[in-house]
Amino acid sequence: MEQGLTTAASTTENRTGSSTDGAAGHVLLGRVFDAVLFDMDGTLVDSTRAVNRAWMRWGAEAGLGPSFTGAEHGVPARQMVARLVPEDKIEWSIARVLELELDDLEGIEILPGAAELMQSIPESRRAIVTSCARSLCLGRLDSAGFPVPATVVTIDDTPRGKPFPEPFLKAAELLGADPRRCVVVEDAPAGLEAGRAAGCLTIGVAGTHTMDQLDADLVVPSLDRLRISVRDTGIVFELLPE
Repeated sequence: MEQGLTTAASTTENRTGSSTDGAAGHVLLGRVFDAVLFDMDGTLVDSTRAVNRAWMRWGAEAGLGPSFTGAEHGVPARQMVARLVPEDKIEWSIARVLELELDDLEGIEILPGAAELMQSIPESRRAIVTSCARSLCLGRLDSAGFPVPATVVTIDDTPRGKPFPEPFLKAAELLGADPRRCVVVEDAPAGLEAGRAAGCLTIGVAGTHTMDQLDADLVVPSLDRLRISVRDTGIVFELLPE
């Protein structure tokens, strides 16, 4: 197996039951897919500092004390605050967190290889699927200077967010794609779990989590290790050498 790359099972069996002795024989590489469904925060853009500043400010306002260490990456805000505050404080907390996050978009940057990979995919075969609100998603992409694809699914568009499959199923539906022929690209365990539940193959990108913390069909250190070839029947992932 190449250095800086892990697979779901490097020398045993992968999720389709075929043997893989490293990246060259990996089930995901070289296979034709209908579409790619990208997470946003931590996958396409680095918003970690802005997120942490907003959530820590909310935590102080909510009186959570020093035990509160910030947001759980990749999980919708409602799910997080519901575990932290009484029921009668949930709606205020959701609104306040969103307000704080929209007010702090400083320092959000495009991650290596992300814009190039996204723009190499035809519009009808790509989507962003994020756990944040649409207004915040568009604000962060604009702040980073990241081109917005036509298909964007946010927490506003589905009844349940990650780790449930609905966000990725919705994106596949909007693209007219079979989820089983889609690839989910994620940096967080909750997002990868959602992708698997939707029936998609998964690529984990290290950053907010280490490579060994990501349970995916393929794990890469950054998106600049990947390239996509466009064919008449779909798209194909290739792995670039280090």
